[in-house]
Amino acid sequence: MKLLLDTCVWGGAKAQLVSAGHDVVWAGDWNQDPGDEALLNQSAREGRVLVTLDKDLGELAVLRNVSHTGIIRLVGFRSVHQAEACGHILTVYGKELAAGALITVDPDRVRIRPASA
Repeated sequence: MKLLLDTCVWGGAKAQLVSAGHDVVWAGDWNQDPGDEALLNQSAREGRVLVTLDKDLGELAVLRNVSHTGIIRLVGFRSVHQAEACGHILTVYGKELAAGALITVDPDRVRIRPASA
């Protein structure tokens, strides 16, 4: 799957997700952070699921109806476990993400907001 990792996601997650077969871009590799709305726009243009720790991105997508191609928000994971959690969500909920779902995951639960909600 094509992913765009927000700058707040641990940079080491990129290598782990690439080794699992995903096409990954990490915003931390860029010269500057373009901001939340630009990240959402870029992920939509490139057909990438946006992975973030930031609640604001989900709010932009839902409240301001900013276009996106799926969002995974990781909550409460140590840096070294972010790629594993993301990989699990991609495996289990790939169809929902492909349809534009916003998925919030913490170590104890997963919440899914379908694209049509």
